[in-house]
Amino acid sequence: MKVFDNTTKKIFLASWVSINQPETIDQKATQLDRSTSKPYWDILQPIRQRLENIQVRDRQLAHRLCKLIPSQCPFERDVKLFGRTLFHIPPMCKLNPLYEEVVGLRFRAMCYLADECGEDVSQYC
Repeated sequence: MKVFDNTTKKIFLASWVSINQPETIDQKATQLDRSTSKPYWDILQPIRQRLENIQVRDRQLAHRLCKLIPSQCPFERDVKLFGRTLFHIPPMCKLNPLYEEVVGLRFRAMCYLADECGEDVSQYC
């Protein structure tokens, strides 16, 4: 009999596993969190829904969307002087509240061109 085997099991059970804890506590906690949170009205929700509901079914529309929506944030820059980087301007596209929806629309357009039309979309990457 090894002492290490017996003590490891006891420490593991005592520190990580709670044997007699009911599972309903987690459900009550999530219900309390939902009821105490304040309902808010998102002013951009109608615009988000319109962007999500745009169906890309036209080849010209898909090309136009891929050209208009940049693949990378156009505001990210390295400011250099005499070959040395003075400072870096971080990408600020993530601050746009509609960023995820616009990027999703561009992705759907690229998928339409690649999957449905069978075109090479590497020019838009």
